[in-house]
Amino acid sequence: MKISVIIPVYNAEKYVTQAVESALQFDEVHEIILVEDKSPDNALKVCKYLTEKHDRVKLFQHPDKGNHGAGPTRNLGLEKATGDFIAFLDADDYYLPNRFDAEKALFKDPNVEGVYGALGVHYYSEKAKEQYYPLFEDKLTTVYKKHDPKEVFPGQLNMRGSFGLFSIDCLTIRREPMFRKLKPLFKTHLRLHQDTEFLFRLSYYLDLYPGILDQAIAVRGVHENNRITTVDSKKVNPAITRVLLWKEINDWAQNEQTVPEEVKRHIKRMHRSYEISLAPPFKKWGMIAKYFITDYPSIRSGLYNINFKKYLF
Repeated sequence: MKISVIIPVYNAEKYVTQAVESALQFDEVHEIILVEDKSPDNALKVCKYLTEKHDRVKLFQHPDKGNHGAGPTRNLGLEKATGDFIAFLDADDYYLPNRFDAEKALFKDPNVEGVYGALGVHYYSEKAKEQYYPLFEDKLTTVYKKHDPKEVFPGQLNMRGSFGLFSIDCLTIRREPMFRKLKPLFKTHLRLHQDTEFLFRLSYYLDLYPGILDQAIAVRGVHENNRITTVDSKKVNPAITRVLLWKEINDWAQNEQTVPEEVKRHIKRMHRSYEISLAPPFKKWGMIAKYFITDYPSIRSGLYNINFKKYLF
């Protein structure tokens, strides 16, 4: 295996060295691609030092040296990658020694196009733990049981009951089918949730297999300056970002001829539920009445769907 590990770097001078060193421990890692996204701290200086110290570490920036966000930054990393397999790692996270154990066995089968595993959590400070423990606790982010690849896409859509989650840090993808089947790669206009949107489409077009699900293969590093802090501090309304995410998924599904009608209705229902949840109380029922007329099958089925009602009321 020749794996390219792509690390978008923004405001991570304290953590990126650990991320890089955690990837360098694997002989299968052919290269580590750092894409620095105009960090306000000294991350660029740290990245330059890492490229001087390690032959397998490569550094890139956007042509205009500007800040473009995680989506375009990962896309640039993909453009520069030369490995047969692609893995991702956020600059404040890190891999564990078992990161590619399952992948080495599973990718011997050419039909396996991607493998996912479980993500652990580490709090870099007591303040970060106090702030984010209610969100992450000490739990694994994982898929609860092994599923057939065809069940991964509907599972992420909550169409088959409790499925769980997997993180992009714990995903390894065979390069060729991803570039051939997934266009575009990361959506460049989504500032948040672009990785979630990417995983939805990826699991539709590629056969993704479960790796190690009962123990962490990578760790989410939680600190006060995580991207999620912006959402938590209400600089960005999380409800609005969810509406934008589901609008993006809905637009894709309605225009993808191979998506079954049942799935299209479910995705539209999820988009409607988030959209309605944002409306002031006096507008909610007006919107429901409107969609009963214009989109009756979706709303009627949605009213009997627990995910819809959760965000509606």
